[in-house]
Amino acid sequence: MGVTLKDVARLAGVSAKTVSNVVNGCPGVSDALRRRVRDAIGQLGYRPHLAARHLRTGRTGLLALVVDTPHLDEVARAILRAAAQRGHRVVVAPRGPARGVTAAWRDVPADGILLGTNAPPRDVLDAEVTAGTPLVLLGEGRDDRCDRVGVDMVRAARDATAHLLALGRRRIAAIGADPGPSRSRTAGYRQALRRAGIDAPAAYVRATARPERTDGYHAARSLLAHDPPPDAIFCYSDPLAVGAIRAATDAGLRVPDDVAVIGFGGTEEGRYVRPSLSTVVPDAEVIARAAVTRIVARIACPDLPPAEIVAPHTVLPRESAPAPPGGSRPASPRESAPELPGGSVRACPRGSVPHRETAPHTPRAGDGGAAAGGPRVPA
Repeated sequence: MGVTLKDVARLAGVSAKTVSNVVNGCPGVSDALRRRVRDAIGQLGYRPHLAARHLRTGRTGLLALVVDTPHLDEVARAILRAAAQRGHRVVVAPRGPARGVTAAWRDVPADGILLGTNAPPRDVLDAEVTAGTPLVLLGEGRDDRCDRVGVDMVRAARDATAHLLALGRRRIAAIGADPGPSRSRTAGYRQALRRAGIDAPAAYVRATARPERTDGYHAARSLLAHDPPPDAIFCYSDPLAVGAIRAATDAGLRVPDDVAVIGFGGTEEGRYVRPSLSTVVPDAEVIARAAVTRIVARIACPDLPPAEIVAPHTVLPRESAPAPPGGSRPASPRESAPELPGGSVRACPRGSVPHRETAPHTPRAGDGGAAAGGPRVPA
């Protein structure tokens, strides 16, 4: 016979109800008890029985995951791991417009949806909220009816642009802008330039239809034909940056000598392109743990007020935009890191100003950058 919930309760010295509350992400359990239960779960290798859970609660233990932007690819992989540790399985939708994907799997018996898109369609959100579907947003988009977990996009873009400024670059362009989903990154880019006393020409900010390599290539080709051409480019995704590097090479330019390039997302591809890609790395493990904790808590307690959790990011210098002379970093200093238990997330009353608390930063192999950001947990 496998390990049961009662076995976990016996080892942890708590009631079976407390173990159930921890497994299901319910609030009201102290951090100390939560850690004790999780230690016992890990020691015994306990996994909830999905069929029994479905018969008992009407829940399947399935979570649905939609990711339609490449900077969340690493987050998606981390979510699979975090969900498995909590005894949940994840159904991953093929990449595509969020409207079509969410409509396509209404027949999938998922208990909740993790929606990783920078522009969640309003009608999709309206339908899911009206239906009472537990929903957590992972991208740049926000909705005051929904939980959101992610990095501070304004601050991350500001740090990326500040990194290029620290290299002595002054003609800094941006690729990936549009009037909707990416406006936070455009705002951060412009903030950093204003602080340096620079007003970038409108022609230096290029919109793209998609955050992909081809789009980055064509946008960079156009930018590099400008007079004067940029000496640095901030791309809103790593694939855009990979395309921009190829465009610079095809134009006979050297990266980073003639034009420095920095991306966004920390994707695996950036390690292996030549030159290797400098990038802004969202802390995928923190985002994944917080998102899974939050969706599980919302499934168990649908009336929880919405909350926003802001995870750390890191500016990771590589060959395409190396560390500035002397090794100084433009990003904010690393902050300390408490655990993010499900019961400790507090919601922000409507109209109140959220305060910033520290969040854990997960060390990354080869991570030489500085972490910035922390969870914005409503007061």
